[in-house]
Amino acid sequence: MDITEKRRYERIKTHIPVKYRKLRGGVNSEGLGSLSRDLSEGGVHFRTDEFISMACRLILELDIPQLPRPVKAISKVAWIKRTEADSENYEVGNQFLEISKKDKEMISEYINSLSMYNNSAVSKSETEQKVETESAS
Repeated sequence: MDITEKRRYERIKTHIPVKYRKLRGGVNSEGLGSLSRDLSEGGVHFRTDEFISMACRLILELDIPQLPRPVKAISKVAWIKRTEADSENYEVGNQFLEISKKDKEMISEYINSLSMYNNSAVSKSETEQKVETESAS
């Protein structure tokens, strides 16, 4: 079964700062930083140089542009794999387990704004190509 068939939420490519730490790491454990690869209302995918075991619980802070504060969530590692280019790094897929309704709404609004921008960018380029083709004729 393909992974995309299991997904309930639209996933969009975006590179936003992500801070994470293990839930069981203790209050004083320092968070590590990364950049997201993609994001949905149900989870986030990022790259790290640390192996994190499957089903490990993480405390996440997502620094979404234009928001006054980071979005916070508790997640579990749904999958992890070594990156193809560099065996020192890992791709990590996380599923949100606990997230406030407000934070989930902020993620949804961010995803919708990016989707609208990406769709309008595609539409614009198609329109520009059509105009250029008609001009050349």
